[in-house]
Amino acid sequence: MDIPDCSERTVLLTGGTRGIGRFAARKLCAAGATLLLVGRNAERGEATVERMRRAGADAVFLRYDLATQSAVRDLAADVRDRVDRLDALVNNAGLARGNRSRTEENVPTTVAVNHLAPYLLTHELMPLLADSAPSRVVVTASGVHERASLDRTDLDLTGPYEGFDAYARTKLMNVLFVYELADRLRGTDITAAAVHPGFIPSSGLYRDSSVWVRAVMRFLSILPIGQSVEDGGLALAHVACSDEVADAPGHYFDGTDPADPAPAAEDADLRRALWDRSAELVGVDPAWPTVQRKV
Repeated sequence: MDIPDCSERTVLLTGGTRGIGRFAARKLCAAGATLLLVGRNAERGEATVERMRRAGADAVFLRYDLATQSAVRDLAADVRDRVDRLDALVNNAGLARGNRSRTEENVPTTVAVNHLAPYLLTHELMPLLADSAPSRVVVTASGVHERASLDRTDLDLTGPYEGFDAYARTKLMNVLFVYELADRLRGTDITAAAVHPGFIPSSGLYRDSSVWVRAVMRFLSILPIGQSVEDGGLALAHVACSDEVADAPGHYFDGTDPADPAPAAEDADLRRALWDRSAELVGVDPAWPTVQRKV
């Protein structure tokens, strides 16, 4: 599948220095997009964008660790200073951590990176997305969200913790966030989508997981199981840039195809509870977004 011409579009992509993010970045740049690439590793990030520049791409690397809310806000301010339009915000950065750790805001790191960073970054860049409409918010979710459930009294996962289960729950948070955001943006020219890029053992996502999870993924990566990094990156680039996405009947994609998420995505009370708790955790007004509707 070819990515459509993106020469008039500016895309911000987090988690773009390895795995599916790096391949999606290459596809978007090859399609002509102006790319702001976010990652934690400066050496890897600069090397990634330098290869794209040598191929004629307009790309810049921004080094931020999205585990802290101050870094997310700093990234948003940096983006607003650099560009006057943003056609797509692609929240792809994520991790699957085997052991619980906490950020300086005392939030489990898995929740901070996988859910609160996309929530807060979207909030901070919503005015720019609104000014650039038609525009798009994309979040990399996962099919494992279907095996997860959320306790409304523990939406920030401060209770019992198991690495893969915590990851699955944050992926359910991604889908709930996208569906609530899409509902709140109804009638505007801003769309929201969650994409399951496929099961990709070789993506590097599980590098911080438990020893047994890493061992299983290494074993599976040598077998003809799941999708390749290239398949996942292509799906992410497609959802970020294809005009077909804006007209899709839903907000969840399995690869490049519209699909049905877990039934929990339709639980309006759970969506609002997560939204409000997230707003509390990052210190914003839960009434956002306030975007002008189309006449």
